[in-house]
Amino acid sequence: MLPLVETDEAWDAVVPDESVMRPGAHELCARLGLAGAPLIRFADGSQPVYAVGDEHVLKLFPASSAERGIAEGRVLSYLQGRLPVPTPQVREFGVYENGWQFVLMSRLRGENLAHSWERVPRAHRERLVAAIGEALGVLHSLDAGPLEDVLGPGDWGAFVDRQSAKAVEQQRAHALPDVWLEQIPDFLASVPLPRAPRRSLLHTEVMRQHFFVDPEGRRLTGLFDFEPAMIGDPAYDFVSVGLFVTGGDPELLALLGESYGRTFEPSVLLAYTLLHVYSDLPWYLRELGAPEQQTLPALAEAWFGLRS
Repeated sequence: MLPLVETDEAWDAVVPDESVMRPGAHELCARLGLAGAPLIRFADGSQPVYAVGDEHVLKLFPASSAERGIAEGRVLSYLQGRLPVPTPQVREFGVYENGWQFVLMSRLRGENLAHSWERVPRAHRERLVAAIGEALGVLHSLDAGPLEDVLGPGDWGAFVDRQSAKAVEQQRAHALPDVWLEQIPDFLASVPLPRAPRRSLLHTEVMRQHFFVDPEGRRLTGLFDFEPAMIGDPAYDFVSVGLFVTGGDPELLALLGESYGRTFEPSVLLAYTLLHVYSDLPWYLRELGAPEQQTLPALAEAWFGLRS
């Protein structure tokens, strides 16, 4: 019942339109043995996602991002029971119709950490970031080999080269001021990034928005959204950690690194910030601010340094 979606124009016409999406989701649920279950669409997320009753979540991927549905189904299936924080249990995943992929998974419990962060006491924040560091350490220690057929980028050095070649244009497209743009080539050239790092399973978007916590904010109750997972340098995962978990707080980043088992040079993390697939430096500057000295090395210390 869902139409083929292969272009941005088709996406804009179909995916936001519940008069199209909801009947398709209901029909798929019936095929999966969940006929009549109430559907509530989540407002957040890059893909259409529905709560199916109280116990399940259905995530849909059109043909234009079908590979992400395959990746998420495989990664979540692989991770089941392997991390110290719960991840969704895959009930079923596969092909629907017209190129659509789906993942039917269990529903995690708790409150989104991004929504509760401002009222979480400092002591609880410290406990939570330590738990995130522990979970990342376990994630990065897993053998990523069984997922190499569905996760990229394959050659990490070639990935770094591709991202470096377009880094300036990527930030210019986001309207980064020239005072920062003109520094990017020399800064990237100055940071020695590994071309063949230890190949780790990466989440790539480790941020408060992708964790659930208990109502008191004392413990993690879930980690989700593995559709953009990759295999590569563990430091790459610490871009979103520093920006969207610890938020430029050097003490919290140090605690997280201690729990994880190591820390990374600020220059390395800022270099990967510029090379990240979804990098948007102007957005990060609006969220975290910039040091008085408007240089990329100073920015690296401000966001990723372990001492204020």
